[in-house]
Amino acid sequence: MFDKILIANRGEIAVRIIRACREMGIKTVAVYSEADRESLHTLLADEAICIGPAPSTQSYLNMERILTATVAMKADAIHPGFGFLSENARFAELCQKCNITFIGPDAGIINKMGNKSEARKTMMEAGIPVVPGGKEAVHHVEEARQMAEWIGFPVMIKASSGGGGKGMRISRSMDDFDANFKNAQLESVKGFSDDTMYIEKYIEKPRHIEFQILADQMGHVIHLGERDCSIQRRHQKVLEESPSAAISDELRHQMGEVAVRAAEAVGYVNAGTIEFLLDKDKNFYFMEMNTRIQVEHPVTEMVTGLDLIKEQIRIAAGEPLSVSQADITIDGHAIECRINAENPSKNFMPCPGLIKNVHVPGGNGVRIDTHIYNDYKVPANYDSMLMKLIVHGKDRTEAIAKMRSALGELIIEGIETNIDFQFEILSHEAYRDGDVDTDFIPKFFPDYVR
Repeated sequence: MFDKILIANRGEIAVRIIRACREMGIKTVAVYSEADRESLHTLLADEAICIGPAPSTQSYLNMERILTATVAMKADAIHPGFGFLSENARFAELCQKCNITFIGPDAGIINKMGNKSEARKTMMEAGIPVVPGGKEAVHHVEEARQMAEWIGFPVMIKASSGGGGKGMRISRSMDDFDANFKNAQLESVKGFSDDTMYIEKYIEKPRHIEFQILADQMGHVIHLGERDCSIQRRHQKVLEESPSAAISDELRHQMGEVAVRAAEAVGYVNAGTIEFLLDKDKNFYFMEMNTRIQVEHPVTEMVTGLDLIKEQIRIAAGEPLSVSQADITIDGHAIECRINAENPSKNFMPCPGLIKNVHVPGGNGVRIDTHIYNDYKVPANYDSMLMKLIVHGKDRTEAIAKMRSALGELIIEGIETNIDFQFEILSHEAYRDGDVDTDFIPKFFPDYVR
């Protein structure tokens, strides 16, 4: 087992990893930018080292500085968390060259599955159901137009290296296709330095269902059930739950087997997520694979009792999975709300600033993952997420009631947040009835979508 792990991240996920390491008896090193000098992860780690100015390109995305810090602090592994360098194949490769364990899959798998068009092609060759569309990537609007005509409108235009809803556009006819393709491609170039795109059929009003998988170095692969991530804003997740109200035991078994087969097809190792679209007729299609821990991993932990960060660390250290597929049971229902520093009434404008007062809810089945505290200054340089509020109940009805209660008790003063917006979602009749899809927010909360 590792003696010391450097966490190449910030915020609540860095805090989450530090706590898991502490329970395992592993020392931790926090890296921080000048803007994060007083952040909780910096204060909680055994050691901390500044890696540069506030801009992420000069700190959390600076591979050389992070690797230099790892060597200087004599850490033998790096946990990348999510975002930043977590799915960067070059970074994983550099870790290997420096004899530092990267807690995640190897560079080859990240490269293959991180590129969405390549992942799609790989899954098609492995017999995994994918959304109908082109097998090859496209770079020019002329060839993309031909592919869209062949697939049939509406189509989804996607950046091969995209993520977080960037580089995606829906086109419903040839009239708007060229503009949508060029805008999505431009967004991809700006966000990912990649102009590679692909075109697929747009599935109307699907559910976004993802399966958590774990795979060790001995070839054992299991799934931990599904998460329903259908509540989204501009393709970015707002609220997640497990299990899904739309998934029967039979369908869970079927989709879980496909998720495991997809991971086996690429020789996957560590924690990962197979993401599917589920249409109204319960047909499911592979969409993409995330080769890292997910923001929403706590809901899976709550219903399975597993600690996914600890499992990641054990796998990276060469240990076998602590459980088999037969050991996995789904107990009760869990919901996670992402609490962000943003103003929903102003097009979700980010709202950094000084937090003057924080009161967090508690009680049976209530969990808070956060890095904020009284008098903490939220920097303007990074993602706006402040906290993940997670609840667990005996069933979905109890979990909803518990989340409504927790949101009603949560106080964050000094800055604007989306707490009230989350409460509105949980209070909506359609949500309580489980009648959700990826168009839920545009349909029921049009004033918040512009």
